[in-house]
Amino acid sequence: MNKTDKTTHNSFSNIMNEEQWQGVDSRFRLVSVAVLRTKQLLHGSRPRIDVDPKRSKNTSIALEEVKQGLVPYTINDKDKADSSDEKSVEAVAR
Repeated sequence: MNKTDKTTHNSFSNIMNEEQWQGVDSRFRLVSVAVLRTKQLLHGSRPRIDVDPKRSKNTSIALEEVKQGLVPYTINDKDKADSSDEKSVEAVAR
């Protein structure tokens, strides 16, 4: 089994270190928003970016949309104190 070189591996923490995620303040929020958007795409929502349907997966599309700031979401005031709550983020379906 090959051992992964952590210095060159493009891990999730490396992705979050780049300041390119508009309005995303934590990994949890990024994942929460992307998961909700992925579900919307699975249920028939149209992508907000140009994609090749044969080559792009819903998860990749959702992450790219979040990265570009195309997925609006709200944070409930009551949930600001506890960011580990699964329902703290609600992606807006359109």
